Amino acid sequence: MKYRKAFALFLAFIMSAGGMTGNGASGASAKQAEKQTQDVLEITAPSAVLIENAGGRILYEKEKDQERIPASITKIMTLLLIFDALKQGQISMEDMVTVSEYAASMGGSQVFLEPGETQSVDMMIKCISVSSANDAAVAMAEFIAGSEQAFVDRMNQKAKALGMEHTHFKNCNGLDDSIESGHYSSAYDVALMSRALITSYPQISRYSTIWMDEITHSTKKGDTQFGLTNTNKLIRTYRGITGLKTGSTSKAKYCLSATASRAGVSLTAVVMAAPEPKVRFAEAASLLDYGFANCTGYLDQTSTLSFRIFRWKTVCRRWRRHM
Repeated sequence: MKYRKAFALFLAFIMSAGGMTGNGASGASAKQAEKQTQDVLEITAPSAVLIENAGGRILYEKEKDQERIPASITKIMTLLLIFDALKQGQISMEDMVTVSEYAASMGGSQVFLEPGETQSVDMMIKCISVSSANDAAVAMAEFIAGSEQAFVDRMNQKAKALGMEHTHFKNCNGLDDSIESGHYSSAYDVALMSRALITSYPQISRYSTIWMDEITHSTKKGDTQFGLTNTNKLIRTYRGITGLKTGSTSKAKYCLSATASRAGVSLTAVVMAAPEPKVRFAEAASLLDYGFANCTGYLDQTSTLSFRIFRWKTVCRRWRRHM
């Protein structure tokens, strides 16, 4: 009797962990676990995805490949190419960028750069990351590639290299875009470029987690200060947040790529086309909560003849596809 009870407890544990996928009791257990996950993750945004960044595993998906208007989360790719240029030595943080008439003419979210004004690469990255500055994004595109169009060509090449199959860019900032014009992305593709940025260049978090700062405009009119306020409200409320980027237009609605890290687990949650700002933040936080509840980080030790190498790895218990 004692052994029978122990075996029953063991079988119940295996079923609840998703170890059996057959019919009968195991099928009922799987369905129950699926329902519990659905109850926990009430994602109303049309498209969403959650991935763990170490291996890229998908932990949750809902219309992840649906092509949508990305708005300013386009700038994740812009920032990725900026950091690529820094790594390659093409530019440095101290380089001064001269703002063109075209860059200064950008509307939407901006820091009101003036034609002929100069700012450092470091400050331009801050303006793009914190205030989602369209003018700064175009100025950096021109500085790196000579023209925005040449930079956009590089963006599309990088998207292809990352396996972003449902993405095409027409500009570097997401301003006034549309699927018909050829500017679109998907929740999963946004997650792919977010993962590339946060894992290849973790220093982006030094910019993307700034809540408030300011830029000094030095022009013929004199020096003036302009305040920068982060558009990602999760950096004030979510433990372990590392970034990353918001986006919104009347057509795109409200989008967010949120990255966070806890105890060796790094996650990216993407929400697209949420009906209002608070929904994108709440649902991205719910996705991250789910990921941290189901993933564990551990140090993997690799021994060689002369030294040991430790790398963080991630184990996740289950994933969820929205039905």
